[in-house]
Amino acid sequence: MAKVCRKVSIKNQPSDFAYWQSRSYEERLACLEEIRQEYHGWKNITEQRLQRVYTIVKR
Repeated sequence: MAKVCRKVSIKNQPSDFAYWQSRSYEERLACLEEIRQEYHGWKNITEQRLQRVYTIVKR
């Protein structure tokens, strides 16, 4: 698959709305579900940290 990159001015940028309107509802829902799953994956990621252990010593 060849990577394609186009440089366009903001004024001549194609509309995202028109693109998604041209897709079937099944395709739009599939993409929405993919975005939703990706978001929940990012949301639930926590950084691994060292566990702290506390000990109480009687003096």
